[in-house]
Amino acid sequence: MITETINSENRNATRTFMKKIKNEQAHTVLPEVSGILLITSYPPRECGIATYSQDLLKAIHNKFSDTFHLTVCALQSTETKLDYPDEVAFVLNPTDARAFLEMAISINADDSLSMVLIQHEFGLFEGEGHANFIHFLNQLNKPATIVFHTVLPQPSKELLRKVREITSACEAIVVMTNHSAQLLNEGYGILRQRITVIPHGVHLVPNNNRDALKNKYGLTHHKVLSTFGLLSSGKGIETTLRALPAIIANHPDVIFLIIGKTHPSVVRSEGEKYRGELETIVASLAIEEHVRFINHYLPLDDLLEYLQLTDIYLFTSKDPYQAVSGTFSYAMSCGCPIISTPIPHAKEVLQDGIGILIDFQNSNQLAQGVNRLLGDNELRKAYSNSTLQRIVPAAWENSAISHVLLFQKLARQAHQQHFKPAVSAFSKTHRLALLYNLPVLNLNHVHKLTTHFGIIQFAKINQPDLESGYTLDDNARALIATCMHYELTNTTTDLDRIDIYLDFLCYCQQPDGCFLNYIDHSETFNAKNDVTNLADANGRAIWALGYLISKSDLFGPHRVEKATLTLHSAFPAIEQMHSTRAIAFAIKGLYFYNRTAQKEETTQLITLLANRLVQMYRHESDRDWKWYESYLTYANSILPEALLYAYLETGLPIYKEIAKTSFDFLLSLTFVNDRIRVVSNKNWLQRGDKTIMADGGEQPIDVAYTILALPLFYELFHDEKYLRKMAQSFSWFLGNNHLHQIIYNPCTGGCYDGLEEKNVNLNQGAESTLSYLLARLVIEGYVRKTT
Repeated sequence: MITETINSENRNATRTFMKKIKNEQAHTVLPEVSGILLITSYPPRECGIATYSQDLLKAIHNKFSDTFHLTVCALQSTETKLDYPDEVAFVLNPTDARAFLEMAISINADDSLSMVLIQHEFGLFEGEGHANFIHFLNQLNKPATIVFHTVLPQPSKELLRKVREITSACEAIVVMTNHSAQLLNEGYGILRQRITVIPHGVHLVPNNNRDALKNKYGLTHHKVLSTFGLLSSGKGIETTLRALPAIIANHPDVIFLIIGKTHPSVVRSEGEKYRGELETIVASLAIEEHVRFINHYLPLDDLLEYLQLTDIYLFTSKDPYQAVSGTFSYAMSCGCPIISTPIPHAKEVLQDGIGILIDFQNSNQLAQGVNRLLGDNELRKAYSNSTLQRIVPAAWENSAISHVLLFQKLARQAHQQHFKPAVSAFSKTHRLALLYNLPVLNLNHVHKLTTHFGIIQFAKINQPDLESGYTLDDNARALIATCMHYELTNTTTDLDRIDIYLDFLCYCQQPDGCFLNYIDHSETFNAKNDVTNLADANGRAIWALGYLISKSDLFGPHRVEKATLTLHSAFPAIEQMHSTRAIAFAIKGLYFYNRTAQKEETTQLITLLANRLVQMYRHESDRDWKWYESYLTYANSILPEALLYAYLETGLPIYKEIAKTSFDFLLSLTFVNDRIRVVSNKNWLQRGDKTIMADGGEQPIDVAYTILALPLFYELFHDEKYLRKMAQSFSWFLGNNHLHQIIYNPCTGGCYDGLEEKNVNLNQGAESTLSYLLARLVIEGYVRKTT
């Protein structure tokens, strides 16, 4: 599994780049990294909260290591010596009152610590542990956030008292479901505005081929049912075992995987009694060939592969008050169709018919649900896609964003309220600039979309949709991006793909020099070419060809000659271009071409095209509308950027003047509160509109084109605002958008197709993925150039 790992070199480059940009903002402080102490159970202890905490820490580190640094205080009530990882700075016995007091004194005296984040389950603070914990909280002079992993309904007076003691001593309260938030509010009297809902985090997965994974684990030709987690009688595994005979009668190829070792606390109290009972049921029903116990605490990658090969995930908890289940969430993240008992978490996330709920311990209903799903491939596929759409907002990357936004909120509140006197580190963070770590360069999804012929247009989630065929647009983008990647990394395999994309462009060119855009999966031209405007695609092809030619020292004479011949054949068609964006793309391509060709006729052609843009601008612009058209649509930044390239080629000041005026006008409309919000593809921005009216319909391509233009404007005008906006624009991909969700998927290397009003479009097609990659390569080039 690919994770968003940030090596030290990349982290240093990130901070250098972001510091240069952010320090120019007069209202922003870039402090030293803010410290957070995480109090929790922690691996190698084997429990759900320990795993959760480690995943959360990694997620925050991977995205925000230059803003926050988390260290761990591991809760451990036994004397058993555990080999904790380096991030564990303290080990605390909750039953030791003196140890709790010493910990509070240490936290208060440590100026590097800004706040405390506590993962809470009453089992972690048993006996005297609760009283010690409350005394500890009351001694702290730094803000504490409590994360409740369990919220019980209808609390007793004793439970009510304990929860209120905890919440009264904490500045923020986090729960993982809306149901838990409602319980705290209505059942415990906690004000709703004090409660933040952050769903249980899940891992992004590459959605590997299910058949290949089944073959890997010896499960070929089986329909796989699975469940996982530390085993205890509360899991209700016997519900499934008793349903299996009725399932096997209809689906004799079924196998049920029971994944996970017995919970350590259960082993201490009763040994393997429960597992033995399950094995007895299996033998009595004579279903040994259909049940497999995997009695291990699996490494994460192995676990996620087992879940990805699962045809149906079964969650049969017997606890109606179980607030949340990490195992349930992980199954959803792997796209498993789910049958579940109606715990609150399941009822909340499986609503709207994206899974099957059964009554507790009802084997008949479970058998009926399994038989229904195994007999309907389309329904399983629909459930799988729906569960992914529902759960991806809970990805650990998004969980990290939600947590740091809460930290920022607490920082502002503390500053405004002059929170307890000893919070020097915390008071520095009230104007804290979030530094999103730059993801490592990752072309895996681009490679996955690329065949021997070209790059496939669309994807279903992250699987190439071969039926969608190919476009000139995408292969032109792919050619530019791969050339840029080769220039930065000297990756030799890039050359093979450059040949594929270049050959595709040549294949699309017609005898008159124009290019066709649409080719179906059988590699024949599509009828859409006869009814669709192809001007913009032709312009992108010119840009791609010119860019490759400009790097003639890198790509060898045979590629440069092929690109040059193709470009020359297009010159008559270029002269006839009148589409605004086609002109702009062509100007960029011709500028790059002429850096090596240095031909006067090319300069004249650039001038001809640039003058057409000037005429459009003069016709449409007025005092309040500084643009080339009466509306803003898509790929807007390419227009002023092209005029700036025309200025560099010709030296004519009118191009420079209009480029800056129009670009600044565009930026004034698309940047609000240090965040980019590009024009929606659902509602173009018309002359007279003061702001972009609606959230949603934001496309990665528009953000990318803004990023491509900004370095050129900074280079020519030396205005630091362009650098700031470059960082702000790129952070849109990383979560700085109205949903606070990632648009770039660091697991696959793909980019989601769009940011809608209430959700992210999870498909990762060529346009969006290449747009992200172009933007990332521009940032990488700037980082390397300036460091």
